[in-house]
Amino acid sequence: MSVPRQFLEFALQCGALSFGDFTTKSGRKTPYFFDAGRFDRGSTLGKLARFYAQTLVDARAQGRVRFDMLFGPAYKGITLASCTAIALAELDLDVPFSYNRKERKEHGEGGDLIGAPLRGRVMIVDDVITDGAAKREALDLIRTHAAQPAGVVIMLDRMERTGTDGALSRDSAVQAFEQATGVPVISIANLDDLISLLRSDLPPAARPHLASIEAYRERYGA
Repeated sequence: MSVPRQFLEFALQCGALSFGDFTTKSGRKTPYFFDAGRFDRGSTLGKLARFYAQTLVDARAQGRVRFDMLFGPAYKGITLASCTAIALAELDLDVPFSYNRKERKEHGEGGDLIGAPLRGRVMIVDDVITDGAAKREALDLIRTHAAQPAGVVIMLDRMERTGTDGALSRDSAVQAFEQATGVPVISIANLDDLISLLRSDLPPAARPHLASIEAYRERYGA
């Protein structure tokens, strides 16, 4: 079974992925919702980290990315980068990691970073990309420390255009970020993976939502 499918089934089991009628922060109606905050137990966080790690190992083996260390943007990225570093070490890829403070510290050890110094090719670990603003801030921080952004790894790529029906963007948030920055984005799974899962015989309880998700993809997909 593929990593994306395993991850999506895991997200369903955890309640991180659910189906119904939801409204996003932008006001858009969506037939599915992804809540990364539901990976809220030690066991589920550990398994999530292994999905991140395997996705990175596979992308590295395929030549899609090369990285020397991990970076987690505050706040969600702090936990995600930390646990992914542990999972990578279990796969015999032991890399340093660091994360940033929201506000620079002027006392004690000072500075805006905690953990390993930013050096070499740095992979950013976070949950999703919406408008990409937080990731661009991370890119600026990495470059300020004379390191090179290697890429961004996220859980789910929704593969949808932003904006309103009358003024939809041409590209998805991920595509726009890649084109604007030249930095690749790797996702554990994407919307096409979700549709593929729903078209299969699993999970039966979710299959009634397939038509609405396909319609959503047709309307907003990039």
